[in-house]
Amino acid sequence: MAQNSFQHKILSEAEFKKIASFIERNVGIKMPIEKKLMMQSRLNSRLKALKMESFKEYIDYIFSGKNTDDHELIMLIDAMTTNLTEFFREPQHFDYLRNVVLPGYAKQGRTSVKIWSAGCSTGQEPYTLAIVLSEFIRQNSSMLRGFSVLATDVSTQVLDKASAAVYDMQAVAAIPKDIKHRYFLKSKNEINPQVRLKQDIRNHVEFMRINFMDDDFGFRDTMQVIFCRNVLIYFDKPTQEKVIKKFMNYLEPGGFLFLGHSETIFGMDLPLKTVAPTVFQRI
Repeated sequence: MAQNSFQHKILSEAEFKKIASFIERNVGIKMPIEKKLMMQSRLNSRLKALKMESFKEYIDYIFSGKNTDDHELIMLIDAMTTNLTEFFREPQHFDYLRNVVLPGYAKQGRTSVKIWSAGCSTGQEPYTLAIVLSEFIRQNSSMLRGFSVLATDVSTQVLDKASAAVYDMQAVAAIPKDIKHRYFLKSKNEINPQVRLKQDIRNHVEFMRINFMDDDFGFRDTMQVIFCRNVLIYFDKPTQEKVIKKFMNYLEPGGFLFLGHSETIFGMDLPLKTVAPTVFQRI
């Protein structure tokens, strides 16, 4: 009996719909029935961790109030959110930031900028932003002197990994050698070589858990730049518009919003104008 207890359990359609409804209501991510096998696979690890015999037992635990500290609800959200990222992903955005946005702010007399990486996943995007800003200041110290990056995600698991700032060598393989030398430390483990962002660059990045479905994101700063790339694709269009409207509470007039290459604000009533492909400026 014990040998069979941790075999993969089967998720019924009704159970799928109950969990999918919770995810959409609380995180905004729509989960069509085609995601049922993915959900079953990912949640089997939760059943194993909790030593549960069925998805019915798991759902009862989540939704009956027995789970009093909300820990498992967060673990459920972690399991259901997809996190795919890499350093310098969609490089044209970083080119636009380096060649247009930062010089523009410097000409205005601004000495520092605040950037928000919204949906930061395992940290490659906010650390790339920190590297781009550091390089710009290194080469143009008379124009700009300081910056900060707020990095947020709904998943605590990816935030823990991002905060640790440790990556496999493959993750930085395409980064130029001089950039790697300036901003990364290589481990001495020859069997499983890894790199870690240097403390100087990590000091510029602050991590925080934020759910885009919340009315209040829990901070008051206004940003000059918001990166929210390849996150909104998981929401339906009305939810996308609601989320971007919330972003406007944190983006100063004249500030820039960067979306993913397949995301658009077409047809939305927003105070934004297009200034480059998937780059928008607040009016």
